Order: sequence, then C-alpha cells, then structure tokens
Amino acid sequence: MAAIKILLVDDHTIVRQGLKLILSAQPDLQVVGEAANGTEAVALAQKLRPDIVLMDVAMPELNGIDATRKMVEENPRVRVLVLSMHKEAVYVRNILRAGARGYILKDAIDTELLNAVRSVARGDGYVSPAVSGALLNDYRQNVTDPIDLLSGREREVLQLIAEGKTNKEIASHLNLSVYTVDSHRGKIMEKLNLHSTGELVRFAMKRGLVD
Repeated sequence: MAAIKILLVDDHTIVRQGLKLILSAQPDLQVVGEAANGTEAVALAQKLRPDIVLMDVAMPELNGIDATRKMVEENPRVRVLVLSMHKEAVYVRNILRAGARGYILKDAIDTELLNAVRSVARGDGYVSPAVSGALLNDYRQNVTDPIDLLSGREREVLQLIAEGKTNKEIASHLNLSVYTVDSHRGKIMEKLNLHSTGELVRFAMKRGLVD
C-alpha cells in the first residue's frame, strides 16, 4: 500500500523537525515537503499534491486559515489537518469553514498526531477532545434550530421516543442494543436541554416529527 504523503507547514523549524521525526518513523507515512509560511505551503501543495497537509494557524505572510482556503479551492481532494496552540472555538470554526478536515492541539501531538493523520487520510474528520467541548458550545450558540445539534441517528431515536416506543422497541427497530438507545436518549436530552420524555415529545411535535 502506498504511504500517506504529508506536507509539513509551520514557521518554527524545530517544530517541523520534531513532526518529521515522529512521522518518518512510521512505515505508512512519508514527509514529502516542508513550508515555513502559508504562501510557500500553497505553492508546495500544488506542486507535490500531498495527501495530508499538517498546517499551523498563525504564520507570517499568509496565515493557515487563508492558506487552507486557497489549497482547497485549487485541489478539493487535499486534506488539511491543523496543528494549533489555540483551544478557542473561534479558531477551530474558522479553519474548518475554510476547508480543514481536522484540528489537534500542539500539546497533544504525542498522543493524537498519528491517529489524527490516519483518520483524516481515510476521509474522516478529527478534532482534539480538548477542543470538541468548546466547539459544541460554540455551535449551540450559533445554530438557528436546536434540532440541528442532533445526528441523523439521534433524530431517528427522538422520533421513535415521541411515537411512544420503549427503549427495547427502539433497539429492535433500529437494530441497536438497549444500552446504545439509552445513551442516544441521554445525549438528545443533554443537547436539547430537555429533562423528561414529555418534554422530548413536545419538542418533536413542535417540529413536525410526529403528529
């Protein structure tokens, strides 16, 4: 299987050297280039066509957010994984909107980097657990409808709850375990800030999920 080709982008040489050391020790990963700013990164991404770009946010000449936007516009198949010192949701939100597929903190590189790279290379997203809570809170404040907080599966469970089905019946209908259904129910109530089955039913009725 071909190695995952990676472009490193960070204005600190020592950071790039450290990343290269970690990544090059893995047989399935290959560092194909390095850039010290966003302008260099965009040019190298176009020339080298890497699978993954490990991108810093704060850089001279062209920041990581604008560099990501340019890369994705030029090559929608490029997958940008952000390395940042910042936990604040605004940084995460802005660069994900620019087209990045993942966001990890530099102080979590030792534990998260390899998993994040492979996850993004597979086409999945990856966000450090340390920032996912802040991102969810930020999303809660900016969505227009609370139902947008729910995953597709959670919406299915909500509808079946509102139809009066028990956890066991829902589990059978969706081919899930009762434990998983109970977990979904808890997450739905947490996300919607609801505290009883009756409140869930009323919420679903207001949004036309059930009559």
